[in-house]
Amino acid sequence: MSKEFPRHIEIDFTKATERAMRVRRLYQQLEKQYHENVWTTEEDMLAFSTDVGVLGRLIMASEGRWAYNGDVNSELKGKLAECLWWILVLSDRIGIDVNEAFTSFIDRLDIELERSATKQY
Repeated sequence: MSKEFPRHIEIDFTKATERAMRVRRLYQQLEKQYHENVWTTEEDMLAFSTDVGVLGRLIMASEGRWAYNGDVNSELKGKLAECLWWILVLSDRIGIDVNEAFTSFIDRLDIELERSATKQY
């Protein structure tokens, strides 16, 4: 077990999720105003998928592999944050505790990779 990174220290996204859901509820008010009902979780996922595609193009632009006229770093920061926002919103909407899910995932990955990386051949 690594001394620098103690395992099973829960990462707390609680406040970020609360803020993300507050903003999502504001969007839902606009959706009701303009479309009479709020987006489904499926529609939220579609919007997230679209943002992930834009994020991919921005990453390509930051690597010089996609032509982009604009402030790539600024756009990249914003799109990364927006994608994180969507993850928090989606996890809340489908009832997944993102704190527990991330902690469990990163602990398992850390252990598996440490075993593989330190394995003697």
